[in-house]
Amino acid sequence: MAVRGPLLLVGCGKMGGAMLRGWLQRGMRASDVTVVEPNATPLADLAAQGVAVVDDASRLPSGLAPAVVVLAVKPQMTDAALPAYRRFAKPETVFLSIVAGRTIGYLERSFGDVAVVRSMPNTPAAVGRGITVACPNGRVTPVQRAACDELLAAVGEVAWVADEGLLDAVTAVSGGGPAYVFLLIECLAEAGVAAGLPAALAMRLARVTVSGAGELARQSAEPASVLRQNVTSPAGTTLEALKILMAPDGLQPLFTKAIAAATRRSRELAG
Repeated sequence: MAVRGPLLLVGCGKMGGAMLRGWLQRGMRASDVTVVEPNATPLADLAAQGVAVVDDASRLPSGLAPAVVVLAVKPQMTDAALPAYRRFAKPETVFLSIVAGRTIGYLERSFGDVAVVRSMPNTPAAVGRGITVACPNGRVTPVQRAACDELLAAVGEVAWVADEGLLDAVTAVSGGGPAYVFLLIECLAEAGVAAGLPAALAMRLARVTVSGAGELARQSAEPASVLRQNVTSPAGTTLEALKILMAPDGLQPLFTKAIAAATRRSRELAG
């Protein structure tokens, strides 16, 4: 991988754990990774592979000099947790944050004059199908950006933006997006039950249809509008449903309103 030197992972919950396993699968040496995680029990298999796991920052080796410090703690823990890592704030180290709502400015106040990349992944990273949008500050070198890009790509696609303000909309669209898709599955299944289907069959149809359509969209070069049209026969059943969903008071205005609300809340929570 492009990381040139040791890596320190702070927090190894679901997202941090998914990333770590992705790095190891892509060839990162386990001996190059140190993890700080109070609940180390689920990491026993990784420790057995050679990953160094400690339960507190105070137990880190005094000579540790990570090329990348990946911050994967919960937002409410940052005020208490981050000061312990200020000693790694050096020009050769980049801090890569996946902490929701913590701005580049917040991280710079925590660590000082240091390279920072703020990123927003989403939960499909757990199965290697996530997408992460990242934003660097002005101190990130091309080498550091490449290292962060490869680390994030271990769990899915990566996009970069220069305007940090866009991460609020990213949070609303892709960060919360899986929840909207799961709600779609619920609604589709419930509508199937209302139409007379057994509940178990309706849920199975909804889950497989949504996941299959998502995979088709991922693999296809055609835009979503064309894929939709390919399913819609003139004067057919799908068209009748789309007349409801695409009406002026249908799905689009609801989504526009929902994303605006989530974007607004993301700005309110930013620290």
